[in-house]
Amino acid sequence: MADPSASNASTTTARIVWDTADKFLRNVVEEEDYGDYILPFTVLRRLECMLADTKEQVAPFVRSLGKLPPHLIDIAVKDKFGLTFHNVSPLSLATIASVDDNVEKSLKSYIAGFSNNVADVWVAFDFARRASVLAEANRLHAVVKHFSTIDLSPSGLANTAMGDVFEDVMYRAFNKKGKAAGNYYTPRDAIRLMVDVLITNDDDTLAGDSALRSIYDPTAGSGGMLLIAQEALKRMNSKIDATLYGQELMAPAFALGKADLLIQGGRPDAIKRGDTLLHDEYEDQRFDYVLSNPPFGTKWEVQERSVKEQAKVHGSRFSHGLPGVADGQMLFLAHCASKLAPASKNGQGGRAAVVSNASPLFNSDKGPNAIRQWLFDEDLIDAIIALPTEMFYGTGIATYVWILDKNKDPQREHKIQLIDGSAQWEPMRKSMGYKRRKMSERNRNVVLEAYKAFDYADPAISRILTKEDFMFRDVSVFKQARLSTRYVEDAVNALHSRKDFTKAHEQIVRSLAQTAIAWNDLPQTFLKLAKQNGLKASIGLVDAVTNAMAVDDENAPLAVDRKGNPVVAEGWKITERVPLSEALDEHMEREVLPFAPDAKWDESNAKAGNEIPFTQIFYVPEEPRPLADIDADVQQIMVELGAMFQAVKASE
Repeated sequence: MADPSASNASTTTARIVWDTADKFLRNVVEEEDYGDYILPFTVLRRLECMLADTKEQVAPFVRSLGKLPPHLIDIAVKDKFGLTFHNVSPLSLATIASVDDNVEKSLKSYIAGFSNNVADVWVAFDFARRASVLAEANRLHAVVKHFSTIDLSPSGLANTAMGDVFEDVMYRAFNKKGKAAGNYYTPRDAIRLMVDVLITNDDDTLAGDSALRSIYDPTAGSGGMLLIAQEALKRMNSKIDATLYGQELMAPAFALGKADLLIQGGRPDAIKRGDTLLHDEYEDQRFDYVLSNPPFGTKWEVQERSVKEQAKVHGSRFSHGLPGVADGQMLFLAHCASKLAPASKNGQGGRAAVVSNASPLFNSDKGPNAIRQWLFDEDLIDAIIALPTEMFYGTGIATYVWILDKNKDPQREHKIQLIDGSAQWEPMRKSMGYKRRKMSERNRNVVLEAYKAFDYADPAISRILTKEDFMFRDVSVFKQARLSTRYVEDAVNALHSRKDFTKAHEQIVRSLAQTAIAWNDLPQTFLKLAKQNGLKASIGLVDAVTNAMAVDDENAPLAVDRKGNPVVAEGWKITERVPLSEALDEHMEREVLPFAPDAKWDESNAKAGNEIPFTQIFYVPEEPRPLADIDADVQQIMVELGAMFQAVKASE
């Protein structure tokens, strides 16, 4: 159980940290940018406090190593002091704040004293420029002094408590940014649901003193998914060794993610900066848990050339299909699937939770079809969960979580569970960007219990299907025309536009109409009479004459062309989508023939595809209101209108 006093201390500290905004940033920077200044200084103060006890010993030790390469210095410091990073500057925030001149120069010198493995954090935070902005406004000294007095030491704030402080400050910062926060920050309620589902079946394998787990996020953002997953595993087994791995492209998000891990005692290299689509920084590694909230509807034309080259390698992450360049979601989905660890000796295989919008469920282009088919054939899709709308900061649209599993439990093999959690939400007291709803613990438990119940879950929110239920054949369905032969003046006149149709041909057409010849016999008969009269008749002319003399006749035989193929009735051709799990003839007898008894279909030209029609599967039609109730409402309105007219008339 959480310690209330620790929680209160975290909240108080976060408030003191945020007081920087009201005291020193107002009228200097835009309100939505407060966090861009407060967060870096929070990180700096925490790192300073973490190094305070060893700094006097570390600085001379590093100097004694001479011109050793930076990465070797990092290794030497870790071996001797157990530190994953260090600072060799004689300065501190307190010493810098003790005088009011050269503050900017001293601060930048202090930052330069940090070890090489954390230098990229300050670059990504754009710390030097932000310090200059404050210096020019004559506010830098006050900010440095303010932070130098805040106790962020590990003895005062344990790692989890410091994580709470940083989380609180980040939330306040992103609340100022509104919907722009979606670029960095996945709502914690969504992450907790994803993590709960991922680890729910792993209770037994997570026990013991030597339990190991790896957690990976290829779109790490501010690192929330990694940290919440680690926290959940620690709750299940405090001795578990959970190693975090992440990759992030955007500099501000990378800085936040790496910093958040650092201030909680994480490895400096846990999150690497880079474009996951261009280069996988963990190319040869596979993971126990993969979590990702990739960008929706983002073009990948910048990465197109590289991705297509990668796709040429058989069995590679992108070799199974490529979506259109307008949306790269399914590239990330395929990437996450490729990063799952194979089944281990204890039966555990890698599992993933990936957020998407609705597009990857049913996009019918060749690439998305191929990617879904690969996931089906490899039996990788364990479940798909519909989240409530208005759950994310950057969008209010419908979103889904794909649960992938490299080694399903026996009862879940070759099955896919769909869970409709769209109604499981509570309103937020204050919206944040597009996020107006949250999933409380109670809401999340409804989804989690449905997942665990599987076959026995309430069918109102859970359905169990097979891949064949999502695979289909698009079959052409048509009605065969019934045609008779008649002389139609306008149609025959139109034939004269052809150079090969003469008056002599017209005489043959008139004679054929008078003999009431069957339309199906018309091509051969016309050709025969043309030859008898010494006239040329090309195939094109035969077809033109045949079509000109055709009229619909329900009493005529079914029409076939000169090759014996059925003639489709004009304006009557549809495409019927038939699930692969159904026999074609049985489907047509049930779904088509009762409404069109003469319908025919051609299976030979059927096109195979797949989709996951989530909304359709859970759709429950609403019962229309009884006509009597509608009539009563209309009568009531008429009475009210009559009374209003009478009142107007009386006032004249």
